[in-house]
Amino acid sequence: MLAVLVNVAAIVIGGLIGLLLKKGIPNHVKRVIMQGIGLSVIVIGMMGAMQTNNVLLLVISLAIGGTIGALIQIEKRLDDLGTKIEDKFSREEGSFAKGFVTASLIYCVGAMAILGSIQAGVHQDYSTLFVKSILDGVTAIIFTATLGYGVIFSAIPVLIYQGAIVLLGIQLEPLLINELTTEMDAVGNVIIMGIGITLLDIKKIHVGDLLPAIFIPVVYFLILPYVQDVIQWIF
Repeated sequence: MLAVLVNVAAIVIGGLIGLLLKKGIPNHVKRVIMQGIGLSVIVIGMMGAMQTNNVLLLVISLAIGGTIGALIQIEKRLDDLGTKIEDKFSREEGSFAKGFVTASLIYCVGAMAILGSIQAGVHQDYSTLFVKSILDGVTAIIFTATLGYGVIFSAIPVLIYQGAIVLLGIQLEPLLINELTTEMDAVGNVIIMGIGITLLDIKKIHVGDLLPAIFIPVVYFLILPYVQDVIQWIF
């Protein structure tokens, strides 16, 4: 859990620095910065999504995962959580929930969050999460300066999400094959593209509802050997 705590601390510290810079940045400059971040997030997502070796699995994962997420209303629950925290702590109306949800999704979705937490849990290898901590700390400065201090509270879901994966790492170890991690990474990066599109105000993508899609490849690789056995038995 050490690396997860470092990651959380980096977000909080970066966010506090961002608060100090927030008042000194004109609104039109903040808007341009967010457009640059949005474009960068889309490019990063595209590059990662292109690594898939199974486009059909990618599509099925997003469809099934999105259905699950929509049914249990993950994004709405995240928004509600952000609003509740805003009601208790925020002095700025309207910006808290956006910063909280956007930062939470960016920090929790992606290969470094998932695979880094697995490495920490299985091999006590903290290197990936330490690198992620540096990146998250730097981006927290920018996000907080532009989206407000809801970004700082994104450290809470990061602690819960990555901490849970670390604790489950030992159980996930038998599944850690290159094909699986590649497809999980690809799905996560498609979701990251959705975050970029939302940041650019092109269209509201319900990224939170798509989160379960990241774990559909796990189910696929779990049942694949049995499906192959059935096919061989039939033919």
